[in-house]
Formats: sequence, C-alpha cells, structure tokens
Amino acid sequence: MAENSRTEVNDVSPSSLGHLIGQRSVVDQVRVALDSAQQDGTKFDHSLLVGPPGCGKTQTAKVIAAEMANALHELLGQSISSPADFNSILLAAKDGDIVFVDEAHELDKPYQTALFLALDQRKLVVGGGRSGRAVQSIPLSDFTLLLATTDEYGLLSPLLQRMKLTLRFDFYSVADLTTLLLQRSRALGWPVHEELLPRIAQRSRGTPRLALRLLQSCRRCCRSEGESTITAGHFLRACELEQIDEIGLGPTEQQYLRALSDGASRLNVIASLLGLPARTVAQVVEPFLLRSGLLVKDDNGRRELTAKGREHLSNHPYNPV
Repeated sequence: MAENSRTEVNDVSPSSLGHLIGQRSVVDQVRVALDSAQQDGTKFDHSLLVGPPGCGKTQTAKVIAAEMANALHELLGQSISSPADFNSILLAAKDGDIVFVDEAHELDKPYQTALFLALDQRKLVVGGGRSGRAVQSIPLSDFTLLLATTDEYGLLSPLLQRMKLTLRFDFYSVADLTTLLLQRSRALGWPVHEELLPRIAQRSRGTPRLALRLLQSCRRCCRSEGESTITAGHFLRACELEQIDEIGLGPTEQQYLRALSDGASRLNVIASLLGLPARTVAQVVEPFLLRSGLLVKDDNGRRELTAKGREHLSNHPYNPV
C-alpha cells in the first residue's frame, strides 16, 4: 500500500465547486452567486441550506468559504448553551467571513432573534435582563450567514426572510454516489475493485455520508486481513458486520418491518417494540421506509407494510447477529 495513503474516509474532501458531485441545482445556484459576488467585490449572500442529513450541506458551506477565500466559523444549533458561546462566534467573524450554523432549527428562539437583528443592524446587544449588566451595543463585521437545516419551518420567519438564497438538497442517485465513491477512493489512495462501487452506492439510501461510511467499513475489513485492495469479499463482510441488507436497511429498519409482519400498528406501539422514542422512529427510522415504498400510513396514523414491504421481508427475514 502506498505510504501516502490516508486511513480515514474524511481525510480528504472537496475544496472547490468543481469537485462537488451531484446536487446540480445547488451547484449551479452557488456558482452564479459566487461569480456575482466576485465580480462586484461583495460578500456571498446569506443563504438557507435545506435538505436531508448527510447530503452535503456542511461540505457545500466549506466549499463556499474556500471559493470566497474567507474564514469559516461553525457552530451547531443544539450545542449553544449560553450567550457567551453564541456571541463569541459572531464577534470572531470578520468582513466577508462565513458563519455557518448547522442544525439551525435547534437554536433557541432568543438566539434566532439575535441573528436576524445582527443581520439587520450589524450589532450585538449584550447585557440587561437578569444579568444586571448595563446594555451594550457591540458592532459586528459584515459576515455571511449560512443556515443548514432539515426543518426550515423550525426557524423564525423573520430569520428565513433575510436569507437571499435557498439551496435545496436532495438524495443522490446511485450514479452520483458511485462517482463520489470513485473520486474519494482515488483521492485517498485506496485501491478498490471499481465494480463494487455501484453496489456500495445501492446500499447507501441516496446519502453520501452512508456511502462513505460503508466504504470505510470495506477498507477496514480489507486491512484487517492484511490486504491492500478492497474486493467483493471485503464488501460482503462489511455488510454482514454492519447488518446492512441489499437496499441499505440496517437492523433497526429490519426490526421495524418485522414489527408490522402481523398487520398494521400505531407509532407508539412500534416505538415501544424497538425501544426508541416515538419521535426518533418517526423522524429517523420511517422516512427511508416510506420513501422506498415499503411502508404506508393510513388516515388514522396506523403503519402498514406495502406489497413491496412484505416481499422484502419474506426475502430477507430478520436475523439478528
């Protein structure tokens, strides 16, 4: 194996717009906005990045910062626990810098309010309230705000209205995931039988993050045997260890289908059988099953297998390791 080969799938990543795979509509919008900003000598427009998890929102934000040659300041919505954490990010940004808020809908409403006021007034108001401190108005730089979210309606309307671009991300095709896997494996220096890449893509639910994770698992199996080239045997072993079936269902999704094998059921019953909160089941487990046509919900909210779901269950009986 080459000495410069990386060992982690995220050791390399795209650094320019031309290297992004898939999401053609998003890439086209970003290219026009970049060209416009560079022609006018202005900052990149405030933007909302909306779409499923793992489909490239964070990567696109990093590429925008790289293309604009400005610093990227990242924060995670649910990680902000105090005004000091929040204020430090905004105060660190310089003119033209990118402030990227991931899972922005998880930001508490007072912080969302502070964001749109910061955009309007370019200042940060601190003190007052229960703190007993005198109210201070601190000037802010003219930064670009990028908000990434899976739930745009969890954001305050005044904040949404200040976003000049809406970039909508979608799930990837098998062809685009295959191209992404080929690009990444070559950049990492990981020899792989290329006919495996569409098979990895097929089991990745249209999600780059899952595709790259499975590629990493394949390489782990490869190296555990002291080999350098990822083969079909390593791919099958990785899927066995991860308990991923032919369409990408993991053990939780397989258990879900099994729970409906005797007939329709309600969400809270299924969640109890899975040992998960109902909200987690509805927001994390069910979407791919619904999108794949394995599951339907009736008018009363009961979940039921489709003919396709019953066929899949009969062909792939649940078999926990």
